[in-house]
Amino acid sequence: MLEWPEAGESASGQIDGPAGELQIDIDTPEEGARGIVVICHPHPQHGGTKDNKVVFMIARAAVMAGLAAIRFNFRGVGASQGSYDAGLGEVDDAAAVRDWALAASDLPLAALTGFSFGSAVALRLADRDAPPSLVTVGFPSTYFDGALPRPQTDWLAVFGDADDVIDVDTSIAAVRELEPPVDVQILEGAGHFLHGRLTDLRKRVVAHLKESL
Repeated sequence: MLEWPEAGESASGQIDGPAGELQIDIDTPEEGARGIVVICHPHPQHGGTKDNKVVFMIARAAVMAGLAAIRFNFRGVGASQGSYDAGLGEVDDAAAVRDWALAASDLPLAALTGFSFGSAVALRLADRDAPPSLVTVGFPSTYFDGALPRPQTDWLAVFGDADDVIDVDTSIAAVRELEPPVDVQILEGAGHFLHGRLTDLRKRVVAHLKESL
């Protein structure tokens, strides 16, 4: 089974999950981590994996902010066992990764994060037990029936206003209606996958994580 890496090192392997083993990658900062960030990937049925470039950039931002970044594959993706569960079992996967990382690292949870489908998973998990910080990128509000949950956490929501994958106008409006207010940041002219804007995303996530800490 996977062991937690030393400062400045990375590790990859399998951990026990609710539907079988889960495949995860860990990256840690050179100076040692102050906490952990769990990152949830896009839709498993549309090619989403832990190696998605937006997920990878969120991980880089976490490390730059002095935090350990944990990317993982949901059940049925890559070497993770199990099968797709419509975003419900995937929340349990994220919780299992979080709990394993907390125990293995002896570090506090700093943030739950996610991109697209993964941002909906991160929000659902945050609603169970609010983390200090939540970062969502390309969050699709249509994944929720009725009012969105608003966990008591420091929430950064990043959208590209030219997103042609989700109903971005509806999603932005839904998040902006929440109380207490969410830090909604718009990348003008950016599509769903933020082509050409990943450095901008990284800077915004680093700033948010540092401020939250």
